[in-house]
Amino acid sequence: MGTLAGPVFAQLRRNLGLVEEDYQAALGPCGPYLQFFSTSKSKASFFLTHDQRFFLKTQRRREVQVLLAHLPRYVQHLLRHPQSLLARLLGVHSLRVAQGKKKYFIVMQSVFYPTGRIAERYDIKGCEVNRWVDPVPEGSHLVLVLKDLNFQGKTIKLGSQRSWLAHQIELDTTFLRELNLVDYSLLMAFQTLHQDEQHQSSSIFCMARSVHGVQNLQDPGAQNLRLLPHVPNALHILDGPEQRYFLGLVDLATVYGLRKRLEHLWKTLRYRGRSFSTVSPACYARRLCQWVEAHTE
Repeated sequence: MGTLAGPVFAQLRRNLGLVEEDYQAALGPCGPYLQFFSTSKSKASFFLTHDQRFFLKTQRRREVQVLLAHLPRYVQHLLRHPQSLLARLLGVHSLRVAQGKKKYFIVMQSVFYPTGRIAERYDIKGCEVNRWVDPVPEGSHLVLVLKDLNFQGKTIKLGSQRSWLAHQIELDTTFLRELNLVDYSLLMAFQTLHQDEQHQSSSIFCMARSVHGVQNLQDPGAQNLRLLPHVPNALHILDGPEQRYFLGLVDLATVYGLRKRLEHLWKTLRYRGRSFSTVSPACYARRLCQWVEAHTE
């Protein structure tokens, strides 16, 4: 297995407090990977490690090139905004498969971890064309990630944390807009809190901390810090009065180049008066911020 930008990703893993042996063991042969079906239009394959802590996704070579080109700025953004909702990338690797062809895949911290009592999962882009998934039949064990139109009529109830989320989404999407990126998604899941957890979520928190440990609080407003719940994967978790929300921005490798500009023109003609995913980076970022504003309280 080949490793790309190994020292940089090793530092990112250390910043998250991830023990290197745990990372290597999760990728090793100690347990089976869990493959799952996706409603994504891409031809990527998706896997979870056996403990469901890490998420693996195959990537095209050009997507890997984009990720590596943006890696220094990605690292700087996480240093500047340690509680960013951007997916935490842990590694980029390659494998030789049939006929010596090279396959690339990324490893990131799963947004939906721990999975225990998660009831609903969504992939949100802030538009309507091709953003509906037929729900699974009642009683089915199939885990499905729903889309924007499935979320109609629902609200994310965060209470006092709503303003934090709106500001952090603005900071993160501004960064992605500056990188000329589109087609990223806001992953979201719900978990109903038990009564004792509701009490804990309102009273017991970790210190405001960054991925580097205890955070320097000289200018917490500029970094948009919040108090993190004392749970695994706290950077991707927000507790509302009654529900726990898992939130993260993923798919950070699609550049708005000539191909996407042509796709935008074609969809403008085909889907007149309807919102679709392929728009300019500025419009894409603004639209996702507006979606969060409209669907939170």
